[in-house]
This record gives sequence, structure tokens and C-alpha cells, in this order.
Amino acid sequence: MLDVRVLGVVPYEDAQALMKELQQQRINGDIKDTLLVLEHPEVVTVGPRARNDGIAPPADYPSVAVDRGGGLTWHGPGQVVVYPIVKWGERQGETSVADIIHLIEGWIINALAAFDIHGERDERMQGVWVDGRKVASIGLSFLRWVSRHGFSVNLNTPKGRVEGLAGCGLAADTTTSLVQLGYTINAEDFVDALLPFIEATLNA
Repeated sequence: MLDVRVLGVVPYEDAQALMKELQQQRINGDIKDTLLVLEHPEVVTVGPRARNDGIAPPADYPSVAVDRGGGLTWHGPGQVVVYPIVKWGERQGETSVADIIHLIEGWIINALAAFDIHGERDERMQGVWVDGRKVASIGLSFLRWVSRHGFSVNLNTPKGRVEGLAGCGLAADTTTSLVQLGYTINAEDFVDALLPFIEATLNA
């Protein structure tokens, strides 16, 4: 059975250290598939794609370099962050990274549907989009098919912060939060809607 750990607010560096530790434990078979659910104080994670393209966040955003796929990703208050420390490929439909990302997008889309919100995929970038705006980001790193990092969903982020971030082919104001689109969801309620879809997959 999946081990779900709801951790509250965790500084990014602490979460990164925990993810690396748990990833190695999962590789070794010392723990079962584990899901970390948390929130970070404000920070922009800068992935290899952004660094290779010379893209950096504005000076007034705290930032940290990371090794997951993707470019710039905002984290902060009003956002649900989920890190699956999961050994993939043991179930059906997980034969590539693209398959796994598609699966995660489906979890988020299904959870949003529980609140009558239509989430969808968009060819501009992986993640989940609502009303033409990006509200969820996905970025993973793998070692021996055990994942680290994960995904984030913007529910009620501070106005202008995630919207002010551009990079990796998306203009500023492309990414936003649900509250800015007129949808109000409590973080606890969203997690309650999300977890059954994750558990149905990972406990299969």
C-alpha cells in the first residue's frame, strides 16, 4: 500500500534532501512507494532546461537549482506540491516518462473535475491547463525508474507572483492559480479529491 505523508510547510532544501534519501531507500527496497504532500515557502526552482537556455527568474524571486526535468517552476503559499517517490513500471501503462507524465496529468484533471472545473492538456507544455492558462506543473527525475520531484497545483497563490514568471517558451501571465480564474478550492479538499486517483493507480 502507498505510504502518504502530509508534511505541511517544508523549506525546499529540506524537501530535496528528504526526497533523495527516500529515493535511495525505495531503490534498495527498504520502503514502499511513498507520496509526500506539502507546501513550500516561496522559491523558484531552476531546472536544466532553463539553465541551458540562460533563463533565470527576476531578481526579487528566491531561487534554487534542481535536477528535475523542465525549466522555471514557482513554489509558494497557496500551492499543493506532491512528490511521488515511486518505483514505476510495475503496473500497466508506465513504459516511458511520457506515459508517467500523462498519468499524473490525468490525476490532476480528475481531481479538478470533482469541483466541476475542466482541466485539460495543452501542446504548449506538459501540465494541466484551465481556461487556456497553466495551473499545474510537472517535473520529475528518475534513478533506476524510481521518481523524485513531482507536481504542483496552484490553488490560491499570491496575486502576481506565479503570473510574473516567464521562461521556457511561455510568456509571463501564462501560468496562474485557480483563484485568479474564479475558482476557489481549499487545499485540504483538493488533496482529499486527488488522493483516491493516485491510490487507485499506485495500489493496483
